[in-house]
Amino acid sequence: MSKTKIMGILNVTPDSFSDGGSYNNVDKARAHAEKLVEDGADIIDIGGVSTRPGHSEVTLEEELNRVLPVVEALKDLNVQLSVDTYRSEVAFEVLKRGVTMINDQWAGLYDEEMFNVVAKFNAEIVLMHNGDGNRTQPVMEEMLLTLLKQANKAEMAGIKERHIWLDPGIGFAKTREEERVVMSRLDELVATGYNVLLATSRKRLINDLLGNNVAVDQRDEATGATTAFGIEKGIHAVRVHNVQMNKRIAQTIDALKEI
Repeated sequence: MSKTKIMGILNVTPDSFSDGGSYNNVDKARAHAEKLVEDGADIIDIGGVSTRPGHSEVTLEEELNRVLPVVEALKDLNVQLSVDTYRSEVAFEVLKRGVTMINDQWAGLYDEEMFNVVAKFNAEIVLMHNGDGNRTQPVMEEMLLTLLKQANKAEMAGIKERHIWLDPGIGFAKTREEERVVMSRLDELVATGYNVLLATSRKRLINDLLGNNVAVDQRDEATGATTAFGIEKGIHAVRVHNVQMNKRIAQTIDALKEI
């Protein structure tokens, strides 16, 4: 059985919901990346665009200015690098510099060239479920339809099946009740045969599960509980802020499953 991968979050933005401004220069980003690796990260996900509720969209030039220097500064680390972007131009520039995974919050729907760029570099891609929240069918059915359609497009563009990851998009275009439904049915996403990445870290769902009014930086233990729950459902990786805690949880459950 393969081990659960841990994707550590490195936001190089001034306004991300949990750590905006904490790592938005190269030296701070490098130091945090080294800590993520030390704590056991298998992948570092570099984000130059905030996705917090109410965020403002940044220009292509600004996103490149934020991300490229950090990618250059981390290339020598013994860890896989991912970049969280929905723009094919950004994907091209970072893949050219050694990044091997693109985390696309719009699953290729924002930029139709994304799949061609990722295929060109034989890279991996995360397809996250998103939308405007105005759906005409139940959330799980819409998610499966949308993600499988996009995954098929990715394969048609030349991306290998094993390089495609599906992310249920917790925190995006869903009510808290819909997110509970998604969590309870994660095994259906796993049953598609694609790799599944779960990204719940410190999000509003965690606050809701704890009864609300829990500060963002006090949500790590509950995030760890969702990691454990997800692994039991069969997911293959988690995207988290607290790498050490989630790494230990994942290692323990992975080991128990081998008994």
